[in-house]
Amino acid sequence: MARFEIFAPAVALLVLSAAPAPASRPMSIEDNLMTVRVGDPRLSPDGKQVAFVRTTTDLAAGKRNADVWIVPADGSAPPRALTRHEKTDNAPRFSPDGRTLAFVSTRSGAPQVYLLDLGGGEPRKLTDLAAGVQDPLVFSPDGKKLAFVSDVYPDCADEACNRKKSEEAEKSPVKVHHLTRLLYRHWDEWREDVRHHVFVADMATGAVTDVTPGDFDSPPHLYEDGGIAFSPDGGEIAFVSNRDGNDTEAFSTNKDIFLVPVAGGPATKLTALNAAADFDPAYTPDGSAILVRAQRRAGFEADRWYLDLYDRKTKAKRTLFESPDLSVEEFCLSRDGKTVYFTADREGRRDLFEVSLAGGTPRELKKGGAIGSLQAGPGFLVFTEATLTSPPEIFLLPLEEKAATPGAKAQQARALTDENRSWRKDVAFAAPESLSTTGAGGARVQYWLVRPPAFDAAKKYPVVFLIHGGPQGAWEDGWSARWNPSLWAAQGWVVVAPNPRGSTGFGQKFVDEISGDWGGKVMTDLDAVFDAVVKMPFVDASRQGIAGASYGGYAVDWILGHTNRFKAAVTHDGVFNLESMSSVTEELWFTDWDFGGVPWGAKAKEQFAKWSPHLFADRIKTPTLVITNEKDFRVPVDQGLQLFTALRRRGVPSEALVFPDEGHWVLKPLNSKRWHEAVFSWMKKYLEK
Repeated sequence: MARFEIFAPAVALLVLSAAPAPASRPMSIEDNLMTVRVGDPRLSPDGKQVAFVRTTTDLAAGKRNADVWIVPADGSAPPRALTRHEKTDNAPRFSPDGRTLAFVSTRSGAPQVYLLDLGGGEPRKLTDLAAGVQDPLVFSPDGKKLAFVSDVYPDCADEACNRKKSEEAEKSPVKVHHLTRLLYRHWDEWREDVRHHVFVADMATGAVTDVTPGDFDSPPHLYEDGGIAFSPDGGEIAFVSNRDGNDTEAFSTNKDIFLVPVAGGPATKLTALNAAADFDPAYTPDGSAILVRAQRRAGFEADRWYLDLYDRKTKAKRTLFESPDLSVEEFCLSRDGKTVYFTADREGRRDLFEVSLAGGTPRELKKGGAIGSLQAGPGFLVFTEATLTSPPEIFLLPLEEKAATPGAKAQQARALTDENRSWRKDVAFAAPESLSTTGAGGARVQYWLVRPPAFDAAKKYPVVFLIHGGPQGAWEDGWSARWNPSLWAAQGWVVVAPNPRGSTGFGQKFVDEISGDWGGKVMTDLDAVFDAVVKMPFVDASRQGIAGASYGGYAVDWILGHTNRFKAAVTHDGVFNLESMSSVTEELWFTDWDFGGVPWGAKAKEQFAKWSPHLFADRIKTPTLVITNEKDFRVPVDQGLQLFTALRRRGVPSEALVFPDEGHWVLKPLNSKRWHEAVFSWMKKYLEK
């Protein structure tokens, strides 16, 4: 069949026109900060248009702004703006008839839902809630209703009560946090008196109904994406919630899928048999079943993610595949409901796969990069993809016909956007290399190596090792606005990003082997990478640096207490004192699992005595820059301050940055600029002597 031929000519022109000219300069901090951010692509119902969010940065003003843009799926025209406003517009969603685009905007204060007639005209405001509206936006199949998330005071019965309480809190001269339950704060936000609830708005009148009343979060805070789905008949909503009770939410990962009538009423639990996490409900087109992304082990947030299919009536469960050992990151259903497309980490990349809804062995569709934001169209997929040398852009992948000739060449993804060509064409990027060495127990340990621009093999360069967080995470062939290996290499260093024990994409056993062993096999793996790299003829072994954040910061803190091989170190929001950390972080399931239980238990005490970096602070001699943030509730600010105090008392050259308005990450443009300047200056001070 030739239904994809319409894409070829126009998109080919786009790709050819994007061919880079000879680059003349290294990447700068400003390049990274000013990168146009492209995300959240959404296909129109007819598959002809892709709406997306385009975010730009005004560095002088220290502000970012997002607008909604649109591009033809056949690449016949360049992207164009649908909204242009000084306030943020995001979360675009097409109505089922394709005539209206709903989006969330802060143009009138708190974020609210606006509706844009795609035939012309100005956006009109649909909602007016005191707490505002949060993504996801989900249309009912008939387009008459729209579901979304908003915060409420759980003892309030209506919006008037929510508004009154909100205004009273804002006007009160007494600013105090009154705590009555655990999980009273999360990441960077206090949440002691409000809850997430699912609301349904009438598209004609704007009237809203809270369909998940009660003292619980639905969906859980910061797990909103994929947390709501309408049934095909429009009569029911599936949503995610943890209803095991107050306090328990802080140490239980047991999020479940619940079903509730759109008109309101009692919610029923679909996933009652699974004590671990269940997320991302998706109804099959005929409404007979619900597909769920689920874990198996209660309390373990880094467990493998499976795809489970539940019969809507009987609640019987079937798992789509057990092998190979792929952990599903995100998924979407084909429009006929027969195929599931999903992404999974594999060998330092995030690849794209398909599997039949009937079950079977997954098939690779495309190797990443870092692929995400999947949308299924009629015979094609739309997604974002990034690499270590290119920010996320939107791509279209035509799908092979099932009757295609065996051995025929697979279709290639085609770029629909190229929003950063203006600066990327002038920048010299070194192609990242995926290498490996042998770690603890003979395991293969993969790492990325990025050489500096204008690399000269006859020279010797300083080397900087970047340690990822998690600890169950990975350095992937993807772009980062915060820790960007290409930007670090542009400083004139060889940059190495290892994936030791605990890293995802190398099998669940590899992930599991860091739990309860934070300073064990993983450190042997890292030492193996360090040793392999410094033997390379272009690396100066006398000029080694190390940096990391979160668990990566822990790793730096630990390593500095056990070796003096590094000339400089940066530790960002790193865990320094396991015992104090385990009693003040917010997601207690994390420390309970990795440290062996409650902090007063025997196993946890054993872990603290064995693996806490603060017990080895007397050995640290390496000049160290400490970064910690006052709104970081995951690794609270005292962790960095404890380390800095120890370093200064020991006479170790050290400085600290404390950002009062940042959480676990430094996100604001001018703060990020200051962060990068300080980090690079610190490294250069000691590595370029």
